[in-house]
Amino acid sequence: MSLQKQVMEQMKAAMKSKDAVALQALRALKSAFLLAKTEVGAGELTEDQEMKIIQKQVKQRKDSATIFVEQGRQDLADPELAEAAVLEQFLPEALSEEEIEKVVIATIAKVGAEGMKDMGKVMGIVSKQLAGQADGKTISTIVRKNLG
Repeated sequence: MSLQKQVMEQMKAAMKSKDAVALQALRALKSAFLLAKTEVGAGELTEDQEMKIIQKQVKQRKDSATIFVEQGRQDLADPELAEAAVLEQFLPEALSEEEIEKVVIATIAKVGAEGMKDMGKVMGIVSKQLAGQADGKTISTIVRKNLG
């Protein structure tokens, strides 16, 4: 079943259970899918594109929550985190930092990267390989640590 169909099924379930937070998050995701479809042109989204949209939605909510917490507004941060948790169920399970580091080290060895000048090359390969399973910021930190 495609991610879009899964989102629709979850929306129906959220409506039946009157789960307002899940419904709001899922509606926003559905809207993002529709916007992406119209931007790209008439055509279906690939699973990779759907995954990137979901990741972006989760990241936006986590970033908002972080800002709200910094401003002492936990009351606004909690709904953002709850929505992020609802959306994360559609993403593959995130890898631990140790697992990401193994991939980074293997990629550095395979590419023969030496120093920070090769960071872009390593980042490109690792980011593609771990799409949906690791945050770009985390990957960047680990690549820097291993190249620096």
